[in-house]
Amino acid sequence: MRVATRNNLLRIGLPLIALTLVVALGGCKKIEADAAAQAPPKPNVVLAPDAALFSVDRPEQFPLAAAVQHATVSELVVTGTVTPDVSRNVPVVSLASGRVMAIQTRLGDTVQKGQLLMTIRSDDVSGGYANYKMAVADEVLARAQYERAGDLYQHGAIAQNDLQVSQDAEDKAKVAVDTAAEHLKLLGNDPDKVNNMVEIFAPVSGVITDQEVTTGSLVQAYNTPYPFTISDLSKTWVVCDVYENDLATVKLGDAADITLNAYPDRKFKGTVSNIGSIMDPNIRTAKVRIEVENPGIMRLGMFVTATFRGQTQEMHTIVPASAILHMHDRDFVYVPSPDKKFRRVEIVGGDVLNDNVSLQEVKSGLQPGQQVVTNALVLDHVLAQ
Repeated sequence: MRVATRNNLLRIGLPLIALTLVVALGGCKKIEADAAAQAPPKPNVVLAPDAALFSVDRPEQFPLAAAVQHATVSELVVTGTVTPDVSRNVPVVSLASGRVMAIQTRLGDTVQKGQLLMTIRSDDVSGGYANYKMAVADEVLARAQYERAGDLYQHGAIAQNDLQVSQDAEDKAKVAVDTAAEHLKLLGNDPDKVNNMVEIFAPVSGVITDQEVTTGSLVQAYNTPYPFTISDLSKTWVVCDVYENDLATVKLGDAADITLNAYPDRKFKGTVSNIGSIMDPNIRTAKVRIEVENPGIMRLGMFVTATFRGQTQEMHTIVPASAILHMHDRDFVYVPSPDKKFRRVEIVGGDVLNDNVSLQEVKSGLQPGQQVVTNALVLDHVLAQ
């Protein structure tokens, strides 16, 4: 009885389990189908054409030229100012203290050596004349006493020692006269012509670049500030600020081309004579000094552009200047490709050669030996049509 019941259950249960599995599998397939229906369609990937590749009908119409190597020296362009050569700055020193009575020149004037600059009324001169006159009087008395002592010694009236004492007094009196006269001459006065004025003359030729006195002001002997400073501007300095990262490209003795902002069409030659040992902590620059011959138009404080040229050569790629297309602040060249096509290649253009304005350097993007279209503007115009 129990065996029959178990068999009945098996006959009923197995079909039910199979039916359940079929329903479940059918539901999964339906869900997958619904999900597939709702998913976005797969993209149709199509490779875009090369935007830098252009086809032309007759490529032979556009001449080609090969990029070549060119040896150049390294260059660094910086700004600077014209300053005086401090070794050519000569202060005008007054040897007498006093009051300025007249000034014959002004700041910025060009003066010649020996030219009168100013006149001073000085008590030093008055005292000098007084000392000179007293020394002359003492010398006259000492000479008379010596002559008298010599006469007395000849007659045996005095001892030789007394004669020697008189001679010593006469010798010292002469020294005092000479010293007083030399002091007056040093102040610029004639001992035989009494004059309480001191005239100050230019010690060298040049330009007055500093003036510290006016009429009526007081001047102290051998003391600063000096009344005038005269600068010889036949040679000047150009002082530039060179950034720390560029200092390795500048060396003593390097040549430099100087261009004045006021005269951009004229170039001057200079030589690096000093590289500052102290860095500016704020902007990280060092002072570089260039010595330049001044033809007469360089004025102190002028702004200049200095181009340093190194002593070692560097190899650069050069192409015809017309082969470089300047567009949207970028540089391009056209190189030939198969199947009557040209490819536009972006490059980094350099400087135009000084000795040949029709050639231009290429810093990167092109290798020596590669061919380029010699007139990129003409080809670009044809492609734009």
